[in-house]
Amino acid sequence: MLTEKKPKKRLATLKIVLFPVLGALMFCSKLIMEPLPNIHPLALLTVTYTVVFGAEALIPIYIYVVLVGIYAGFNLWWFPHLYIWLPLWGVAMLLPKKMEASAAVLVYATVCCLHGLIYGTLYSPWQAIAFHLSFKATLAWIAAGFPWDVVHAVGNFFMGMLVFPLSTLIKNLLKTTPQT
Repeated sequence: MLTEKKPKKRLATLKIVLFPVLGALMFCSKLIMEPLPNIHPLALLTVTYTVVFGAEALIPIYIYVVLVGIYAGFNLWWFPHLYIWLPLWGVAMLLPKKMEASAAVLVYATVCCLHGLIYGTLYSPWQAIAFHLSFKATLAWIAAGFPWDVVHAVGNFFMGMLVFPLSTLIKNLLKTTPQT
């Protein structure tokens, strides 16, 4: 009976160590990519973590969110981070677990791309509430940011092409982790 519990305990211990590292990886990757506007691996990592860890992917995602707040301040612009990754995580949760490699690369890239494209729209409800924007002003705000959302979408598409190989690598590494 004890031998059956060891692998689960080992995996739980590994996750306690691994999830903060993955959240920090998200944070550091965003900082490193800051010179390139709206081009970063956050969607790639969000979808990858979700493909590998399912619902538990929320742990490193929200570690990232908290790190952003600690680093840059918990100001008005930060609050959308509390919900802006949930649609991407949710869509990734709904994707089929088994896909052909070629289909998976395209599907994951498309999901990441679409999240980048609607990023400003996802951000806008908070913007409207925080700054008392009318519906018309909110639409103008979305339209003004749309060119940057397109840049975001293109970057996310190409980064998203790495979800399948990266998630496969992580799954394989987790399988080969010693179960002591």
